[in-house]
Amino acid sequence: MFRVALLTLAYLCITCGATPVKECKNLPAPLSVDIKDCPEPPCVVYKGQFAIMDVQFLGDKNNIASITAEVKARVLGMNLPYDLPEEISNVCMNLLYGAMCPIDKDEDVTYRFNFYVEPVFPEITADVTVTLNDSNDNPISCFIVSCKIRKGPSSRLELEAIADDTLIA
Repeated sequence: MFRVALLTLAYLCITCGATPVKECKNLPAPLSVDIKDCPEPPCVVYKGQFAIMDVQFLGDKNNIASITAEVKARVLGMNLPYDLPEEISNVCMNLLYGAMCPIDKDEDVTYRFNFYVEPVFPEITADVTVTLNDSNDNPISCFIVSCKIRKGPSSRLELEAIADDTLIA
């Protein structure tokens, strides 16, 4: 009995900082997604800055040596792919808490996804789909989150305040 209560408490502590996201139809969902400064979607993301997402997921088979993040945005009824740079799309390079690839079935890992919001993006709300795929392009985890793209701070003082806040966090 005590063991069940302890496991339940541990699970609640892990997910208490999570941002609610939608599951992708017929694809495995992550254990949790924690989007910085977004307790509830739509998440406001700023042009010219990074949206930081920690995606906790389980390996779906043994010896997964390569995992790639793929992003699509649903805008005005169209699904638009967004090419990520290798240093961001390579999930194995961005695992937290000392985890590394290859990962195995049911191994619990967290991917730090730093998504750069391009300054040229229009100021709209978009449903962003993030899929983590193995080397055979099979989805390991997938979620959808609504994001409001807004103009970022433009003054030097605003940028310094954000930089100071990031260093503190």
